[in-house]
Amino acid sequence: MTKAEPNGGSDLPEHTVLQRLLGASTLWIGVVLVVLCVVFSIIRPDAFPTRFTLQTLLIETSVLLVLSVGMTFVIITSGIDLSVGMVLIFAGVLGAKTMEWLSPDENATGAGWGIIGVGLLISVAGGGIWGLLNGILVAKAKIPPLIVTLGSFGAALGAAQLITGGVDTRTVPDKLRNSLGFGTSLGGVPNLVLVAAAVTVLAAWVLHTTRFGRYTYAIGSNEEAARRSGIAVTRHLVLVYLMTGLLAGLAGFMNLAYFGTTTIGGHGTDNLDAIAGVVIGGTSLFGGIGTIVGTVIGVFIPSVLRKGFVIAGVPVFWQPIAVSAVLVGAVWFDQLRRRARDRK
Repeated sequence: MTKAEPNGGSDLPEHTVLQRLLGASTLWIGVVLVVLCVVFSIIRPDAFPTRFTLQTLLIETSVLLVLSVGMTFVIITSGIDLSVGMVLIFAGVLGAKTMEWLSPDENATGAGWGIIGVGLLISVAGGGIWGLLNGILVAKAKIPPLIVTLGSFGAALGAAQLITGGVDTRTVPDKLRNSLGFGTSLGGVPNLVLVAAAVTVLAAWVLHTTRFGRYTYAIGSNEEAARRSGIAVTRHLVLVYLMTGLLAGLAGFMNLAYFGTTTIGGHGTDNLDAIAGVVIGGTSLFGGIGTIVGTVIGVFIPSVLRKGFVIAGVPVFWQPIAVSAVLVGAVWFDQLRRRARDRK
């Protein structure tokens, strides 16, 4: 029995296809996630494999997953975005203040869906502004993305603090919190999870089936070759960073709905968590390689570790050590894969 390669035509023996599948990093990362779930379920069968644990795990990971989806596109182009956590804060502040200013009473807790809709648009647009700025500076001004987004990291946080005076805004509409923040549908699935799932599915479709996705991989594999083949590299990079900013804005609004406050001091490591999830999921820091499915698995591995450690009573100090070890292991595996490919 043989199977045809998707790129065109030549038949491969079945065992070769199987070897390629088993060699895929996404498969092994999925195995690691399953093993972690099994281990924690054995350690605490009364607490870990429960519906409540699953729901809280999904909710707590939803915002980070939306950030990581955008980060996947950036890293595949061999770029980086250190600003997403602070852009999330800035977007949340803009959304909260907009709803507060538009509300007829002194606070926005009683605001209706019209005001909430405007707040959503402003949050997403606020994130998009930072993403567009990052993209222009990286693609047109040719400033290294590490420097550009590190600058945006501080500037976005500073702008959020200027708007709020450094004090969290807590006037979040009750309808927003009750519907998006804590609401459920489709048999008890949290609405935050549904939003994150919709974003993830759409991003997977764009990355793996459209011209935009193919161009993203091409630029990450070899930017100069992509430019010579007719791809508008500058325009594409601007769009990639713009998309990442828009998703950070959406994540900021989701965070606002869940916590009911702008949580200015609570996202200092979101950028690193997003990068870690993407890299653990098999996306290469050198560009040109990565999948959305891998990112989903990679984001959940640190989340499962943290949740499992808490349930198992492991001291919290071990959590960053374990996550760091997994991250370093993922990068090491990526380097081994690159060396093996270069030797062929």
